[in-house]
Amino acid sequence: MSSMCRVLRVHRSGYYAWTRMAPGVRQHDNQRLLGLIRQSHKDSGYCYGSVRVHKDLRELGEGCSVNRVARLMHRSGIRGQQGYKKPRFKYGKPSRVVANMLGQQFTVSEPDRAWVTDITYLSTYEGFVYLAVVIDLFHRMVVGWSMKPSLARGLVLDALLMAVWRRRPKTEVIVHSDQGTQYGSDDWMRFCRDHGLMPSMSRRGNCFDNAVAESFFSSLKKERVRGKVYRTQAEARADVFDYIEAFYNRTRRHSHLGHVSPVDFERAACGSL
Repeated sequence: MSSMCRVLRVHRSGYYAWTRMAPGVRQHDNQRLLGLIRQSHKDSGYCYGSVRVHKDLRELGEGCSVNRVARLMHRSGIRGQQGYKKPRFKYGKPSRVVANMLGQQFTVSEPDRAWVTDITYLSTYEGFVYLAVVIDLFHRMVVGWSMKPSLARGLVLDALLMAVWRRRPKTEVIVHSDQGTQYGSDDWMRFCRDHGLMPSMSRRGNCFDNAVAESFFSSLKKERVRGKVYRTQAEARADVFDYIEAFYNRTRRHSHLGHVSPVDFERAACGSL
């Protein structure tokens, strides 16, 4: 029985107490737990699955297993947002502008050593609005972002400027991007040179060379956008602000970080560095 308790991640005393409950008491406890599950799912913007909901409940002091959470969610029709299929792999040609300094090594030991950046778009009834982000590979925090109605160079430069202004790095930082024209422009190269940043570029057509940025956009679109068309560009900008600054950086549990938020991960790491 001890091995079962280890598998379920519950204390033995708690498991036996649960098995001794009368059916009515057990049903009542399931209903109480289901209320907490619904609240956790709602607070996540209805995107958390059983694993992240279970982490929330454990922080509240609940001794339930992840399997129990998954079972209750399944019975009640509560589902996390599912990801998209991965695109087919392509090697592509190396950049002629700058080399790939990351080589798909997305784990770094300190903050402000390597950032990744990319662009996506959102649909509104006023036309497309474009979003550029800069993400720190250490804690996966979005350290800079910008939204504009066009793909002019100012879109990526403003996102990078926000990152530099927020983080004020003391040493040279690798800034990895795809081979978009904005990232190969003289303005981009000059900005990087003037601020102690080292440009790096993916191979052409290879999304896995910039997988962290691609993963962020996938999370944004499946957890918040969900295929909708915003009424205005201002509405899209407000929703993205809420997702990045209030949820993604400060609250959302990241599996890569041990299911804590980027802010909490950095706070814990700064105490140990």
